[in-house]
Amino acid sequence: MILSVQEAARRLADGELVALPTETVYGLAARADDDAAVAKIFAAKGRPADHPLIVHVADAARARAFAAEWPSLAERLTAACWPGPLTVIVPRRAELAQAAAGGQDSIGLRCPAHPLFHEVLEAAAALGVPGLAAPSANRFGRVSPTTAAHVEQEFESRIAVVDGGACAVGIESTIVDCTRPYPVLLRPGMLDAAQLEALLGETLRAPDAQAPRASGTLEAHYAPRARVRLFEPAALAVALQGCLPEGLTVYSRTPWTGGPWAALPAEPEAAAQQLFATLRALDDAGAREIWVESPPSADARWAGVLDRLRRAAAAG
Repeated sequence: MILSVQEAARRLADGELVALPTETVYGLAARADDDAAVAKIFAAKGRPADHPLIVHVADAARARAFAAEWPSLAERLTAACWPGPLTVIVPRRAELAQAAAGGQDSIGLRCPAHPLFHEVLEAAAALGVPGLAAPSANRFGRVSPTTAAHVEQEFESRIAVVDGGACAVGIESTIVDCTRPYPVLLRPGMLDAAQLEALLGETLRAPDAQAPRASGTLEAHYAPRARVRLFEPAALAVALQGCLPEGLTVYSRTPWTGGPWAALPAEPEAAAQQLFATLRALDDAGAREIWVESPPSADARWAGVLDRLRRAAAAG
């Protein structure tokens, strides 16, 4: 069912689930201040209750309502990057959004750039909703949706959706932990480390044992039904000269004429925007294995796409 903005806001205020478009992927939303409503997200996705969600807000002022404190790192990042595909992890206000935070004392907050999501946020705020928990609108661990049709296919039309067209970014937000005196990159996205380090004037550190759990950071994630294998370009060329598995599709920048082939765009922005839609289309076409030519790991602009492909391959 396709909803209007006002109907979506009313349903969310009543504790129901609604799928909404963001610039990254479509999210499965519930009011973040209602743990019973948030529990419906975990149930619909089959997601473990301790795997935290990101809370979406209209601006930094409303984000602070969920925060026990607002670190200077978060202030600098959000002032420069919101609205946009960036999530900051900050200390959580104890009385709010425990379910959305997966029981942690920190919380992920994001201000999305999609105008329809903002319209829903404002309409829901008028009905007393301070923010929306909204992980990707797909079953846990599977390929994220980037169109309303993907959502309807994923949940067999059982989840109502606001149709905002195809997502412009196509992969999930960059996540930065701001709970410590230094920034930690928990998940890469299309705001890459080099951009954020230039903004902050300091190096983003890698996650360690003290890093909070964060959305979409399990080793195996973002996986289609087909098995994904990731090859360096030279290794892929060699593998394609050998014995090929039944149901193989190649997804590469280098054209292949030996069977089904999907073009991986040469630029990271286009590759990200098309990535999940392509994986879904290859599933629908009957692919059993997808051999992917790895993007250049030395180019920071590809980090988000490479992260999603590595996690998809780990699921196989």
